[in-house]
Amino acid sequence: MRQYIAKRLLLFVPVLALVSILIFLIMRIAPGDVAIYILAGPEGEGSFTEQQLNDLRRSLGLDRPLYLQYLTWVGGLLRFDLGDSLVSQRPVREELSEKLPLTIELAMLTLFFSLVIAIPSGVISAIRQDTWADYLFRVVSIGGLTMPTFWTASIIMLGLILAFRWIPPMGFVSLLENPLQNIQQLIFPAVALGYFFAAVVARMTRSTMLEVLRHDYIRTAWAKGLREGVVVSRHALKNALLPVITISGFQFGTLLGGTVIMESIFALPGIGRALINSVVFRDYPMVQTIILLMAIWFLLINLLVDLIYAWFDPRIRYS
Repeated sequence: MRQYIAKRLLLFVPVLALVSILIFLIMRIAPGDVAIYILAGPEGEGSFTEQQLNDLRRSLGLDRPLYLQYLTWVGGLLRFDLGDSLVSQRPVREELSEKLPLTIELAMLTLFFSLVIAIPSGVISAIRQDTWADYLFRVVSIGGLTMPTFWTASIIMLGLILAFRWIPPMGFVSLLENPLQNIQQLIFPAVALGYFFAAVVARMTRSTMLEVLRHDYIRTAWAKGLREGVVVSRHALKNALLPVITISGFQFGTLLGGTVIMESIFALPGIGRALINSVVFRDYPMVQTIILLMAIWFLLINLLVDLIYAWFDPRIRYS
């Protein structure tokens, strides 16, 4: 197992190298100039001379050849130096250390909400096939698949305002600092984002459970007179969860990107919102580092899913 993990970690290197090259080139090809944004100001009304523009580009290192800019950035990454934001002039490490906890907590809360709702509803829908419970859960899950997450979030915000004359607190407070306010800030974006993920997982759980329940060993368990709870939990559910783990791992890997919309709608100062602002102002170090972090996150989640496979199914062995 250790040898397999080491091989997988080594495979991260070429993938991350390719991602770094692509995002570096895409940011340079995209129209816009961070020096102009800085000199013109947020409203674009500032005036500046050509000399000031050239001096600023020189001070930011934007006048250097592209390969030197790339090598400088990668060299800093290898020394765990993420560089400075071109807009705020603050170290990228400090910016991310303030924003990353919010996004990770939102992603974890979304995953928890989706799995707690999706797996039981999928199991009930399968063992009560073609009953009112099955039809109800299928309608709810189809609704989650068809409604965009930004629409769900907008409906939640509108409902809170119209029904309760209340909106979630803006900003972010740590869970350790103020647990109640922290939950108030994150529960609604987690519900809006988790509804879509729960719908996908519930549909997958129902499909795999229906397939497993038709196997001979399940019929044998019923013939032995075992209780329904024992048959479902000990025999059917464990074997039905492998595809569910796959889809859940993939969704969890994409959650850092999915939080972009939620953080924008609910005014949360997380990684997603920072990514949007950095793209708008062409803050190259911030965008490149955030995209690279998302790639690392996705690779680690895929590795974790493969390891969970071996834990759930003893027949799976890695070498």
